[in-house]
This record gives sequence, structure tokens and C-alpha cells, in this order.
Amino acid sequence: MPDAVSMSTPIVSISSIPKRVRHLSEHGAGGVFCIGLAIQDTLLSVAEIPRQPVKLYAKARQEIGGGPAATASVAISRLGGRAAFAGRLGDDAIGTALRAELAAEGVDTQWLRQFAGHKSPGSVILVDEAGERLIVAYADPDLPSDAGWLDPERLGDGVLCDLSWPQGALKVLGAARKRKIPSVLDADISRHGHEHAAALVEAADHVVFSRPGLAQFAGTDDIAAGLRSAARPSHKLIGVTDGAAGLYWLSDGELVNARPPSVTVVDTVGAGDAFHGALAVALARRWPLERAIAFSNAVAALKCTKPGGRAGLPNAEELARFDPAFALS
Repeated sequence: MPDAVSMSTPIVSISSIPKRVRHLSEHGAGGVFCIGLAIQDTLLSVAEIPRQPVKLYAKARQEIGGGPAATASVAISRLGGRAAFAGRLGDDAIGTALRAELAAEGVDTQWLRQFAGHKSPGSVILVDEAGERLIVAYADPDLPSDAGWLDPERLGDGVLCDLSWPQGALKVLGAARKRKIPSVLDADISRHGHEHAAALVEAADHVVFSRPGLAQFAGTDDIAAGLRSAARPSHKLIGVTDGAAGLYWLSDGELVNARPPSVTVVDTVGAGDAFHGALAVALARRWPLERAIAFSNAVAALKCTKPGGRAGLPNAEELARFDPAFALS
């Protein structure tokens, strides 16, 4: 893999942020309106991810809901925040099951619409013994994209969007900016054109790319160059997650890095979604940015210690045991 950053790029490392105990309930409940993809994940455990066409036998199989914004909404709920999720599903058994799973996690699903005659999204994910994954996803290209029916009266204290439904995300991001509440964009790779992704990057005030997402958007694997090309004056955060290296972001034009706690990795599926959800709820509670990043790194790291994608998302009590700096009140 190419180097994460140019060797000539200076990096400020934030290895330790002051550990004043900050209760999760501080500054209110942290309600977040999430919009994007809900998908049925089939997780298959394998010894290693193949590099060439081959027949494999999985050691274990698990069916669970996924999707960046949907999983982030579950992370928010488990961390003690209030979460709502808006998205599009088929009017089929998978769609009904995905809705029920989110509702069982305490997520408000009133803006999750099922469309007759369409298929709900699905994916197959291979997870190897090192916890790394290979994802093959399918989404019905004919799901109605119009967002005219989406008109939530209350967006809560913040919003979170992924790139899967540009029309809906753009509407929510515009409303968030008008109401002056923080917005988080999960900027992973997109099956939509650059024009759609660029509009969402412009509209959000906290943008966090994945490494592949930044490379796709900026046309370079150099983190510093990619972030500088994506940065807009309105951004309060422009960054990229890079696995065990944590988050890189620009602070006054300077590349800064905060690494997550060291853990034994079991499964990285959902770690990015956990990071984004934690960031959104921390910002909704009006936490300082560096504190919100430390919180998000801890949540994502703890998720990696458990198998099962969304099933491995930590709750507030587990997080407090992992890092007492984030104890419940």
C-alpha cells in the first residue's frame, strides 16, 4: 500500500488528549438525524481473503443489518444518544426485517420508506482471521431517488449522512446548515458520480473520508494533498480515517493525526460507521472537536474487538469500562 502521507508533509500527532472525565450525558441527549443506506449484510468468516478466483468454505455465517448511516444510528443509540434514520428500502421481507432491527435498537424509523416493486439492498462480506474484510454490495438502481416526501420537522441536535442517496442527504444537509446544527458526512467510495459527492462535501461542515473514498474523490492516495483539494472554507473538519493509524485531518492547513487506543482486532466491519456515529453524537452534545475525535477513536477501537459488524458496536457502559474518561453520569 502507498504511504499514507507524503514524506515531506509535517504531521502533528495528538497522542494524548487530557483525560478529564466527561459524562456522556453532558450538554444534553445528543439527538442525531441520520440518512442514507440500510442494507442486509451476510458476514462469512474465512481464513484469508483470496487474491484470485477460488472456491471457499466459510467457518461461520451471520446475517445482520448494515449500511453506513444505519449502523451509525445504532451506534448513537447504544451510546445513549437519540437517533432517527431516514432511507429507502424495498417492500420485501429484508426491508421489513431491517426496519424492525433498527426499531429494536431504539432508532426512530418513521422516515424509513419501503417502496413496492423494489428490492432492499444486500451485501456479502468476507472477514478474515486478521479482522480485515472484502465487501460486495448490491443496491437496487431503480429505487426512487426523489426526496420530496422527506420533510422532517425536527432534525435534533445534529445530522449524519452517507453518500448513498445524494438527493435526500443534500436536503437534510441544507436544512442543518440553515438551522445551524452540526453535520457529519461519511464520505466512503460512491457509486454515484463525482458531481453528487462534491455537492455533499460542499454542504457538510464535518467531512470524514475513508482512505478509498478520499482517493476516489481527490484522485490521489496522498492524504495531505487529497484533503487539501477537498477542503472548503465552510468546513469545521476535513479528515480521513486510516485504520489503526486513526484520523488525519487539517488544522489551519496543517496535517494532524490522532491514533486510536491499541486493541486486539477481531473484526473491522462497522468500525468506520462506529467512528462516524460517535463523532455525530459528540458534536450534537457540543463537545470540543479534539475531544469528540478522541471519543470516536475509542468507540471505533472497541468495536474492532468484537465480531459481527453492527452486533459488535459498544454500548455506553462498555465504553466507560474501556475508557473511564467517557463514563456515564
